[in-house]
Amino acid sequence: MTPLFAVSLLFGLTLGQTASLCAPSEYIIHVEKRECSYCLAINTTICAGFCMTRDSNGKKLLLKSALSQNVCTYKEMFYQTALIPGCPHHTVPYYSYPVAVSCKCGKCNTDYSDCVQEKVRTNYCTKPQKLCNL
Repeated sequence: MTPLFAVSLLFGLTLGQTASLCAPSEYIIHVEKRECSYCLAINTTICAGFCMTRDSNGKKLLLKSALSQNVCTYKEMFYQTALIPGCPHHTVPYYSYPVAVSCKCGKCNTDYSDCVQEKVRTNYCTKPQKLCNL
């Protein structure tokens, strides 16, 4: 590798991480249980945005660490619990959900993130809706 190519590659990798647009974003989760009378609309924040990834076409020239596929994921988060209204006594009426405080571009952790992008599903309620005000 020529020194100019190496410097250009290093600059591009560094700029790619600083140019990422990964940040907490407002999101509404709709939660309902079959036994409960209402659907709960919960306002929260999730991590969303663009993270720079690297094309693996040059895998023979680059180190494995330079070929990472980063996703926008939680850096700091906490869990909040909401009460679903209209549930009978024999049903657990609570729902816990993550709230993003800060985000980062990094490897997807399947302990608390869904790392597979599924086809777009409409987020909706089939029962009368109540807004969760925490």
